Amino acid sequence: MLLLSKQRASRTLQCLFFFLSLLLLPCLPQPLPAPSASPSPAPAASATTTLPLSPFNDRLEAAYVALQAWKHAITDDPKNLTADWCGPFVCNYTGVFCAAAPDDPHILTVAGVDLNHGRIAGFLPDHIGLLADVALLHLNSNRFHGTLPSSMQHMRLLYELDVSNNLLFGAFPAFLTSLPKLKFLDLRFNDFDGELPDAVFGRQLSLDALFANNNRFNVSLSSQSLTNSTASVIVLANTRLAGCLPPSIGDMADTLVELILLNTSISSCIPPEIGKLKKLRVLDLSHNDLAGELPESIGDMESLEVLNVGYNMLAGEVPEAICELPRLKNLTIAGNYFCDEPVSCLHVPLRDDRMNCIPDWPHQRSPEECIAFNHRPPVHCGADGCIVLPP
Repeated sequence: MLLLSKQRASRTLQCLFFFLSLLLLPCLPQPLPAPSASPSPAPAASATTTLPLSPFNDRLEAAYVALQAWKHAITDDPKNLTADWCGPFVCNYTGVFCAAAPDDPHILTVAGVDLNHGRIAGFLPDHIGLLADVALLHLNSNRFHGTLPSSMQHMRLLYELDVSNNLLFGAFPAFLTSLPKLKFLDLRFNDFDGELPDAVFGRQLSLDALFANNNRFNVSLSSQSLTNSTASVIVLANTRLAGCLPPSIGDMADTLVELILLNTSISSCIPPEIGKLKKLRVLDLSHNDLAGELPESIGDMESLEVLNVGYNMLAGEVPEAICELPRLKNLTIAGNYFCDEPVSCLHVPLRDDRMNCIPDWPHQRSPEECIAFNHRPPVHCGADGCIVLPP
């Protein structure tokens, strides 16, 4: 009996020392284990488990490895956001958010990481893929360089990924198109290049918002790519687009709310089918090589609040139906060759019609410029939305 009591006391002391060592674990450099695939799900807890959830389980241990590897990969943290990334209690780390695992409400896991506007320098290590339950990863306005590690393919619950305004480069991370939950993707203001795959716009991925602007992507406009999207917001500004605005653009009528294609080198007509986008609130096609006339069908876009077609090669008359849109607050047609603008346009709160050819209107092009433009061969638009060159 005495021996049994001594054994129990010994086990109790061992457990006590184990937990004390975890509490006092210092933030010293340690050798990192090799990265692995997504951690195996922890066995389900019994029905008798009660809250608060224990901060010790296999998933949080994997998260600890991931976050310590990430801290080792950081070379500068001017706001000290990761200064408290010490010890095993990862749910107490700044920018790290924990919640019950969606597949087992009795298990605590890391559900999100938010280091926005931290100006942190470094790279994203392969170990980041161990954060397999992360739904939100917000890293905008930092100085992370390199590529997005392919181990992120194990983040099968990732819903929002924002790595905008960093120093990331390389080809589009192909694994992103295989993430089943991804709805919000923000890659803008980086140095990604190469083709933006059609799968980004595909219905299998079904993104709700895509921000890919201010990179060096190449995008092909066709009925098989852009217009197959289910996204409500598509921003491809300052990106090179090939092809023309296809008539199938109207196929996004059920979902599209904002489309920004400014400064994308599009040489195209504006197809009349664009008028089908009755939910669209913002349309920015400025600083391109659009030609022909503004389709009167834009006057059917009853939700439109902002229309910017400035600095193109558009001509003819501005349709009165556009200026009579009930929600239109901002109309920019500057830098084109329009010859007439209805008086109803004067009622649009924000209006910019400079540098056109509207007679007796202030701040217009010179008569010589307008005469020279009118002597050019008229623009003809093909069925595919492209400009048909004269023979």
